[in-house]
Amino acid sequence: MASVSLTDIIDKMKLKNLTPEIDVNSIRVTQPDINRPALQMAGYFEHFESTRLQIIGFVEYTYMEGLSEERKREIYDKLMSYAVPAVVFCRELKPDPVFVEIAVKHQIPILSTKKSTSSFMAEIIRWLNVKLAPCISVHGVLMDVYGEGVMITGESGIGKSEAALELVKRGHRLVTDDVVELRKVSDDTLIGSAPDITKNFIELRGIGIVDVKALYGVSSVKDTQQIDLVINLEDWDKEKEYDRLGLEENYTEYLGNKVVCHNIPIRPGRSLAIICESAAVNHRQKKMGYNAAQELYTRVQNSLAKKREDGGED
Repeated sequence: MASVSLTDIIDKMKLKNLTPEIDVNSIRVTQPDINRPALQMAGYFEHFESTRLQIIGFVEYTYMEGLSEERKREIYDKLMSYAVPAVVFCRELKPDPVFVEIAVKHQIPILSTKKSTSSFMAEIIRWLNVKLAPCISVHGVLMDVYGEGVMITGESGIGKSEAALELVKRGHRLVTDDVVELRKVSDDTLIGSAPDITKNFIELRGIGIVDVKALYGVSSVKDTQQIDLVINLEDWDKEKEYDRLGLEENYTEYLGNKVVCHNIPIRPGRSLAIICESAAVNHRQKKMGYNAAQELYTRVQNSLAKKREDGGED
């Protein structure tokens, strides 16, 4: 199961550790969701999601302040008896001494943030969703072309890396070459990134490894990119029928998510970079409501209807 260390969360979210005596290095978070333990503070522990980060906002805090010390010890002890990863106090609210005492007793870290409860929740959920998303590795190249995430796939040696380098020279950005790590962050969104080892590198047969960031600057690379379009390169087969209009979209599937896919036949002399650029812009146009193939089809239909009308008049 995917997990994120509590240390990484503390560093990323700039959290302050209010219980430094507790070792946080071995604690890992496995759930992208969070929980605000308002019902638990009132004594209701049915369906308590104890594996989530527990967030204390202003409402929970003021309720806790109104409890008697005896009730605090009873509720806090029951809450901390569950193996919660950590408790985060928002708005720099300070936990009372009883809460700290019982947290230390059960070895539950207490963290603090300056952010408001809603903004911290939105940020931590978004980040954890990416980090804990289902992940697979795909052989291919991922580029940011005019803001569209274009993943280029195909057999080894067909020209994916060369196309990527040409796109970089034309001002587009490289996300990863050779291996794309795909994460499903929602039912509609796939995010691609590079393995740490090969980040910013392109392999060119006959030349070797090229450091894109060093050669073309920081503006030529990008850490992550949503997958909007897949371009699959294949050797030209004169016996095969290729789509010449594009009236119907073809799709490929990763982690249960469908992505628009174009199968592009490759012959010597074809400029892969221009093809990728055109595919990206055309896909963007379709998302904005304009479909060139549909426009052509409409013109043809109108022309045929006009001829029939003219023929009927004669």
